[in-house]
Amino acid sequence: MVEQGENPSSDYFVKPALVNESVQILRLDSGAAPISVGLGCNLVFVRYLTPQWRRWVEQNRDALGRLVFFMDDDLFDATAHRGLPLRYRWKLHRLARRHEGWLRRMGAELWVSTSWLAEKYKNWNPRVLAPQSPYGGCEPQKTFFYHGSASHMEEIRWLVPVVEEVLKRDPTFSFELIGNTKIRQLFAHLPRVHVLQPMSWPAYKALVSRPGRIIGLAPLLPNTFNQARSPTKFFDITQAGAVGVYADHPVYQTVVEHERNGLLLPMEPKAWADAIVQLGNDEALRGEMLGQANQPRPSTVEE
Repeated sequence: MVEQGENPSSDYFVKPALVNESVQILRLDSGAAPISVGLGCNLVFVRYLTPQWRRWVEQNRDALGRLVFFMDDDLFDATAHRGLPLRYRWKLHRLARRHEGWLRRMGAELWVSTSWLAEKYKNWNPRVLAPQSPYGGCEPQKTFFYHGSASHMEEIRWLVPVVEEVLKRDPTFSFELIGNTKIRQLFAHLPRVHVLQPMSWPAYKALVSRPGRIIGLAPLLPNTFNQARSPTKFFDITQAGAVGVYADHPVYQTVVEHERNGLLLPMEPKAWADAIVQLGNDEALRGEMLGQANQPRPSTVEE
């Protein structure tokens, strides 16, 4: 199966069809160099076909078994692409539409996602694949998060190896943060990371009030600018229904009692990764600490 990275088209349609045929599935990236395949190997292209793979198929067609092209949109008809963004239309032309005649000449089968597509391309005798749920093997996720702004760029960079270690150690964890394209790129190599767009304060209050997060992070590096910070992230994390892991810094020492209403930790990545995994897998402890964090706090100011 040749695909443009893991994608919903493969998981909803093609992979279940191949599983039902009891064949061994090898997922290949369409952007990578073609590899040698054994005599009689079947090849399924999911939506797209690159010139590199096309040349490889031409050179090895006699050694291949079935050749298949799957589409879940009308990829071959340019009139169906009107109104789409120009860049996307060019992609459809370059990686799909212009290969229709070649696929037919190569004796490729056509697999489609709907009876509408099957009727339109009925002279190709297409096979209609029924969608199947791709979520059978997915484990429920535990979300830990950091909602720092761009002024916390140093802390965001510091968190990268922490998040990487947690996600590597436990596949039931997902990480959420807020950021721009630069921040998105910092975490692009990691699975199960969700980067939200920056938002207004009213929108953020609504976001953090939605359930689903279990651990909030509040790192703070020892620099001059951070000396003036206030411990407001304690209230954000508590409102989220989460327990906080905080830097053991004077800013958070004023509101957080270690192992009572949160964790105060030195800025050591391993210590944070260990604590996140342990706390994330101890629901009872989180419940106790969240209960303490929700206790009313004095509103007086010392004079």
